[in-house]
Amino acid sequence: MPVTHGVTSSSLVRTAKIYVLNSLLNIGALVQLVRIHACHAWGHEFESRTHRNKLKFIKSCKSNFAGLFLSLFLSKSYLCGFNIKSMKNLQKIIFTAMGFSLFSIAVNAQEKEHIPMVNIPAGSFYMGGTGIGENFDESPVHKVVISHPFRIGKTEITNAQYEEFCPEHKALRGKNGLSKADDEAVIFVSYNEAMAFCKWLSKKEGKTYRLPTEAEWEYACRAGSCYPFSMGDGLPAAFLKDQRIVRDYQPVSLKVGQTPVNAFGIYDMHGNVEEWCNDWYGPYPSEVQTDPVGQSRGEFRVTRGGSHSTPEIFLRSSNRMAMIPEDKHALTGFRIVQAEYPANKPLTTIETALNSEQVSQAKAIWKKQDKEPLFMAPIPFVVKPDCSSKTPFYQHNHQPAITWCDNGDLLAIWFSAEHENGREVTVLASRLRAGAKEWDQASPFFKVPDRNMTGSALMNDGNGTLYHINGVEAAGDWQNLMMIQRTSRDNGKTWTSARIIEPEHAKRHQVIAGTIKTKEGWFVQLCDAGPGGKDSTAVHISKDGGQTWTDTGGTIAGIHAGVVQLKDGRLMAFGRNNNVADSTGRMRMPMSISSDMGKTWTYSASEFPPIEGQQRLVLRRLNEGPLLLISFTDHPLRTAPSERGLIFKDKNEKEFRGYGMYAALSFDEGKTWPVKKLLTDGTSRYLNGGAWTQFFEMDATHAEPRGYLAATQTPDNVIHLVSSRLHYRFNLSWLLKNAD
Repeated sequence: MPVTHGVTSSSLVRTAKIYVLNSLLNIGALVQLVRIHACHAWGHEFESRTHRNKLKFIKSCKSNFAGLFLSLFLSKSYLCGFNIKSMKNLQKIIFTAMGFSLFSIAVNAQEKEHIPMVNIPAGSFYMGGTGIGENFDESPVHKVVISHPFRIGKTEITNAQYEEFCPEHKALRGKNGLSKADDEAVIFVSYNEAMAFCKWLSKKEGKTYRLPTEAEWEYACRAGSCYPFSMGDGLPAAFLKDQRIVRDYQPVSLKVGQTPVNAFGIYDMHGNVEEWCNDWYGPYPSEVQTDPVGQSRGEFRVTRGGSHSTPEIFLRSSNRMAMIPEDKHALTGFRIVQAEYPANKPLTTIETALNSEQVSQAKAIWKKQDKEPLFMAPIPFVVKPDCSSKTPFYQHNHQPAITWCDNGDLLAIWFSAEHENGREVTVLASRLRAGAKEWDQASPFFKVPDRNMTGSALMNDGNGTLYHINGVEAAGDWQNLMMIQRTSRDNGKTWTSARIIEPEHAKRHQVIAGTIKTKEGWFVQLCDAGPGGKDSTAVHISKDGGQTWTDTGGTIAGIHAGVVQLKDGRLMAFGRNNNVADSTGRMRMPMSISSDMGKTWTYSASEFPPIEGQQRLVLRRLNEGPLLLISFTDHPLRTAPSERGLIFKDKNEKEFRGYGMYAALSFDEGKTWPVKKLLTDGTSRYLNGGAWTQFFEMDATHAEPRGYLAATQTPDNVIHLVSSRLHYRFNLSWLLKNAD
């Protein structure tokens, strides 16, 4: 028999306040408590339970919320035994206890949770926004019903919490000067790694932990609000952590739980770090949705909430972002949900772009067009789409790339933006179909939502495969880019999912049009080595058909460079800026030569005038053998008047000074460039060059004055040159006409 101890009324009241009140959430536990005390008061053994059964009963109490506290009371009081003089006193204690607030229950329970969670009730809300401009993907606003309550992390997952699962992650603390402490939000975590954490935690705790659906996230963020932010039209100062477009991140604190909570009691839903959601990114439906789970397939997983180092507009409740699932960087972490997966089926939305529709798979028969001189009037390849197409077409269309397709089509891509450093920057495409006289209207080609997409390249490998290589920023601007690659075996009708080929969001990854294939079968891809005008050019090489890539570590003089392989195996490149003085002291366009496939370079002055901002050159080997350089005689606004223009010869062998875009040919592997020709047929035209070029007059002595150039040569030997807006067609015979 246990020893019986007397219990005073005051001590029992104090005990009841702490433990009995909490058991009100479980009436069964309360009834058992009454029975226990009653039996002791009457001097009876509690039924005929053995000591082991008593322990078992107490342990079972721990399986429910109230039992967490009840077990403490019973283990100290019941197992040791006590008496109570009358049921009347006990009755007073219980009913007095019922008057206390249940708030303490939630507080005590949360203190016991390893990862604090918040209960979110079932309900409904209106998801999305106006969908104007770059926020087109927030439309249409549609009603969403969340039919079941769920629990969501009170804060984002911290370093300490994540590193219980992945201790190796500790090596990433402090990268980019961010997230060093245990209680700061974890960053540099991919979608797949966040999912693995949820799986590990689910197994550890015997509950289902997962990422929130996009709808659950916005519902929890809004917390009943219809404003842009959960608390109103803007964010209080406590939320702001360098909310601007930056190249180098400031060392702000990512400590969780430091801002005011929203109406649901959740921290950091606006800013701190972006948060992975479970859904594939895709368009919204217009109909009412119940427990939506997004699309059945896609290329990108949704992220929400915005982050530090990001303009405030991207921290709104309705703002949508997404990332390639394997991507990770300094802006993104995650929070978790504890609930079963919604049972609803995902949506299947099939969207096609004009550039991928009705693409012929018939192999073209190319008829050589190299005997007669050919120069065709320039036509626009950037064609504004109809509003009904919903293509995100902006005012600034720039940085083109172009390739030929085996079916006879030409495919051109470029970026469209309001601002070059904006997160709205998207890659559009147009197709000039075999036999057509005009390019298709612009249509979507590639876009990671809310990421700057500066830098694109296209290449036909000559064996039926098209390659697309692109930069993808962590946010805005064009410094912190990673590189992705896609391929197509059906003339660009379909493309493989984006594969990350350079995972670090860093310098040396701003892709330049003009990818080449060497005689060894290697691919050479140039990238600006930094965001500045004099940061030079990096060299990336793949020796296995694009499966793996290596940065050689070498640097070409000048940005926006073009490269060719010489017959002796060396690489030769020209670039913009980093100019070199010639023997007379004049500044000339730099020429770079590498004898070790891009690892090291030597620099010298070329014979060509340097180019400036808003201009990009082309360097390539023609099918017929000569080297072709296309550049500009000067910059119309930045070159000193006395140095503007180059001397050319007209059809009568008479010299004249010409201005603007010209071509030069070398027949001795770049030693000399005896042929130089202004890219005009002499016809007077008033043209819109788009982007930075805008309107210009083309005539016998003036060609396009500036623009970003890209070129390809089709198997029929026609040279196809694109500037920022216009498409030129000519051949070697025309370049050689009237040449020495």
